[in-house]
Amino acid sequence: MSARLGIIGSPVAHSLSPAIQGAALEAAGVDATYDRWETPLDDLPARLASLREPDCLGANVTIPHKQAVLPLLDEVSPLAAGVGAVNTIVNSAGRLTGHNTDGGGFIAALEEAGFGPTGKRFLLVGAGGAARGIAFALRAAGVAALAISNRTASRAHALADAVGAHAVPFEASLAGHDCVVNCTSAGMHGSGAEDALPCDPATADPGTLIVDIVYAPEETPLLRAAREAGLPILGGLPMLIHQGALAFELWTGRPAPLGAMREAARAALEAP
Repeated sequence: MSARLGIIGSPVAHSLSPAIQGAALEAAGVDATYDRWETPLDDLPARLASLREPDCLGANVTIPHKQAVLPLLDEVSPLAAGVGAVNTIVNSAGRLTGHNTDGGGFIAALEEAGFGPTGKRFLLVGAGGAARGIAFALRAAGVAALAISNRTASRAHALADAVGAHAVPFEASLAGHDCVVNCTSAGMHGSGAEDALPCDPATADPGTLIVDIVYAPEETPLLRAAREAGLPILGGLPMLIHQGALAFELWTGRPAPLGAMREAARAALEAP
């Protein structure tokens, strides 16, 4: 019998995860399917209960359920507990364990781009769930300094306090940082802020790496502005692929076929 995997959230219709994970399962020869599991909040307990069935390997979790699943799990990894959010659930003989691969995926994407985070100075723009996962991972990677900026200052201060970082005013200069990361939805297709710039790359020091974790479109307004300013850039697709690869390895115990996952992600993005 084929095993089951899927992504839990609302909405999930535009998720690239089914394309990426489907390609990974096929390339690795794993007999499993990966589906979109649209799940309103009221249906979340029943959905989690279904993950305990013997044919289910687990699931990904996306907006708005990354925090809501926590009390429905049997165990949470130390990292996910610290972050306070779960994006991957593993079923082991009916026991559900929550993990967070967002931060690990971000670090892997940085390293793949030749930018080791250790000893570097980072600014995160945004203080939501994605920023939280990335902040904890950067702290664990030994960054020299970590700053948080958010439109709502209290959220920036709360995240900064949680990870031992410092909060800076929203729309402050980007000078003094080796890497600036947009963790907001500004510039994302369908966000209502497709043309928005979360920060001004013209204020960054020469050579500052500008990262946008938004992956659709591949070149966001922020990345375009940074490129035009002569700064190095990194889009969100590599992070998406690497966090998915870490999830794949948790479910299957096999190395993730990164090449197949990259090809599937790019094809899905380019599809009409």
